[in-house]
Amino acid sequence: MLTLKKLVLLLLIGVVSLTSVFGATLTVGAKNFTEQYVLGNLASLLLEENGFQIVERFGLSSLVARQALLTGQIDLYADYTGTAWVTYLDQEELIADPDELLQKVRELDAENEIVWLDRINANNTYALAIRREDHEKYGFENLSDLVAYWNEHPKEFVVGVGYEFYERPDGFFAFAEHYGLNIPNSQVSTMDDGLTYEALANKKIDIAMVFATDPKILRYNLYVLEDDLNFWPYYHISYAVREDVLNKYPEIEEILRPLTLYLNQDVLIRLNYRVDIEGLEPKIVARDYLEGLGLID
Repeated sequence: MLTLKKLVLLLLIGVVSLTSVFGATLTVGAKNFTEQYVLGNLASLLLEENGFQIVERFGLSSLVARQALLTGQIDLYADYTGTAWVTYLDQEELIADPDELLQKVRELDAENEIVWLDRINANNTYALAIRREDHEKYGFENLSDLVAYWNEHPKEFVVGVGYEFYERPDGFFAFAEHYGLNIPNSQVSTMDDGLTYEALANKKIDIAMVFATDPKILRYNLYVLEDDLNFWPYYHISYAVREDVLNKYPEIEEILRPLTLYLNQDVLIRLNYRVDIEGLEPKIVARDYLEGLGLID
C-alpha cells in the first residue's frame, strides 16, 4: 500500500499528482492470454501503488481491446507494435528496425489520439514450431525448408492455429501466401491459442502456431522454425494510452517506466512460466516481481 511517507516523497518529486492520489480512476485493459494478464496486472499494481483507483477489463480479443481504447472504455493496455502496424493501422511495409517501427506506429496512431510509451525489450512475435524429433527427422531449420517439403506432401501435416491467427491479416493464410504454401483448408485446425502446444506434443497436429515468449516451447521441447523470409513484423510490447488520459495524468508514464527498464524477453518468459507451468495466478506473479524490485510494498 501507499504509505504517507512514500506519498509525500512521490508528490515532492512529481511522480504522482494530488489529482491522481485522491480518487482518480483508470481502467486498465488486457487481452485474453497469459502474457497479457501478467502485463495488465503489472500496470494495475504499479498505478494502484501510486494512488490511482483501478478498474480492470481483462480477457479481451485484440480488436475488442483496441476498440475499447479508441472509445474510452479503457484508458491503457499493453499492446504490440507489429499488431498495431499491420492490423490496426493497415500498413504493409516491412520495417526491420524495432525502434523505427515504434516511431512510425506513434506517428500514425497520434491521429487517433493514442500515445505509445517506450517499448519493452521483448518481441512476442508469431512463429511456427514442430516437435524436436521431427526437426531431427526432416532437418527443417526454417519456414522455407518446411514449405518446400509441405508443398510436395500437402496432406502429410496438420497445422494447429488459434482462432484469431486464422482470421487476422498477418495470420496463417497471409503467411502461406508470402511463402508460396499451397495446402487444403482441411489441413488447418483451429483451437484456443494455448492448446496448440499440447496438441503438438500429443501428436494431434504436426505444426503449431506459437508465441515467441511462451514458456510452453521449453516445457514441450519444441523447435521454432526461423522466419527466414521475414514475414512477421516485430511484436515488441508497449503500453498504449489515450492521449487525453496521459495529458490529464502525465505521471502515468513515469509510473510505468520501470517496466520498460527491467522487463525483457527472458524475464517475461519466466513470468509466463510461473503462470502457465507452475499454475500461479497472474496477479500473484506480477506482485511478486514488483515487490522483488522494491516497486510496491
